[in-house]
Amino acid sequence: MLRHLARKLRASGPVTVAEYMREALTNPGQGYYTRRGGVGESGDFITSPEISQVFGELIGIWYISEWMAMGKPNTFQLVELGPGRGTLTDDILRVFKQLASVLSKCDVSVHLVEVSPKLSEIQAVMLTGGKVQPNPEDKSAYMKGISKTGIPIFWYRDIQDVPPGYSFYLAHEFFDALPIHKFQRTEKGWREVLVDIDPEVPDQLRFVLSPSRTPATQNFIQPEETRDHVEVCPEAGVIVERLASRIEKDGGAALVADYGHDGTKTDTFRGFRNHKPHDVLSAPGTADLTADVDFSYLRKMAQGRTATLGPIKQREFLKNMGIDLRLQVLLQNSGDTATREQLLHSYDMLMNPEKMGDCFKFFALLPHHRLVHPDKKDKPESKSPLPPVAGFNELLLK
Repeated sequence: MLRHLARKLRASGPVTVAEYMREALTNPGQGYYTRRGGVGESGDFITSPEISQVFGELIGIWYISEWMAMGKPNTFQLVELGPGRGTLTDDILRVFKQLASVLSKCDVSVHLVEVSPKLSEIQAVMLTGGKVQPNPEDKSAYMKGISKTGIPIFWYRDIQDVPPGYSFYLAHEFFDALPIHKFQRTEKGWREVLVDIDPEVPDQLRFVLSPSRTPATQNFIQPEETRDHVEVCPEAGVIVERLASRIEKDGGAALVADYGHDGTKTDTFRGFRNHKPHDVLSAPGTADLTADVDFSYLRKMAQGRTATLGPIKQREFLKNMGIDLRLQVLLQNSGDTATREQLLHSYDMLMNPEKMGDCFKFFALLPHHRLVHPDKKDKPESKSPLPPVAGFNELLLK
C-alpha cells in the first residue's frame, strides 16, 4: 500500500487527507477494511456491541418503541450501515424474537449496507449460520439469506440500492471511518492539509499545506467558522441528506451512535492497531483510521427535512433506555461469579465517563410529526400528548 501511494504521490503530487483515507481503508487490493477489518478482541479496536449484549438489546427496544410511537406501520425495514461483524444486528434480532407477539402483524426485513467482502462473510455466518445465496434475482442486493430467527436479510454495497419504504436506519461507528478533509487557518487564509512523500526520507509520508485554496477549502469552510483547524466529512453529509429525504418521504427514523462532538473539536484524526494508537501516516492499510463525527455538520446537512435529536452522551442515552434495570435482571439470573464480573465490567466500559460513557454520542433523525402534531397549531388542546422519544427523554419504566 505504501509503495502504491508513494508512486501515486511522485507522479501526481500531494493528495487530500480524504483521498489518503479512502485508499488506506477501502482500496480493493490492500485497503484495511477490504483485507482485514479488525473488529473485536483479536482485531485492532473493539465496539460497544462486542462488549455487551445489553447495548444491542437496548437499541432493539429503541426501534420497537419508535415503531409503536409511529402507529405500528405494517412493514419494518431495519437498515444498518457498516454492520461490522453483525453482532449488533444479531442482538437486535434477538429482541425482535422475544417481542414477536408485538411485531406479529408486521413484515420485518433486514438490509445491510456493507462494502467489505470479508466482513459480509462474517456477518452471514453470525446472522444466518452461513446459509446465504449470492447474487439473488433482486439485482440491487449482492447476497441474501434468512436469519436464525426467520427474518429475511439482504446485503448491498450502497444505501441507494436499499429499496424505498418505511425504514429504521442504524449507523453505529460508521461515520467515524468515512474520509475527512482537513483545513488549517493560516495568515494567508484557509489552506487544506495534504499528504505527500517526504523528500528527505524515501517512502515516508508527511502532512503539507496546500500552497493556495483548494476546491474543498472553498466549498466546506463556513464563513462564520471560529476554529483554527477544521475536519469536514462531505460523504457523511451526502449520506445524512439521503437518510433525511428517505425518512421525509417514506417515514421511519435513523439512529447514529459514534465518537463525536457538536462542532467544537479540531484535530481528531487518529489510527488504531492492536488496540493501541497508531501513527496515521505509517504503514497505511494496516491500521484503522478514524475521526470524530461533527454532529453539528450532520444536523446542518439534514437541511430541516427531518427533526434531529442529540447528540447526547452514551451513558445518558443508555440510562434513559433502562440499562440499570436490565443489568439487575441479568445479574439476578447469572449463577456464576465470572459472568457477574463480566457483566459489571462491560457495564463500566459502556457507562464510565472516562471510558465510553462520555466520548460516544447518540443522535437521531425523526419525521417532524413525531415531535410536533401536524394540527397542533390550530387546536393545541385537542390532541393527546406525543409519546417521549426513548433514550433522549427519561422513560417512566412501568
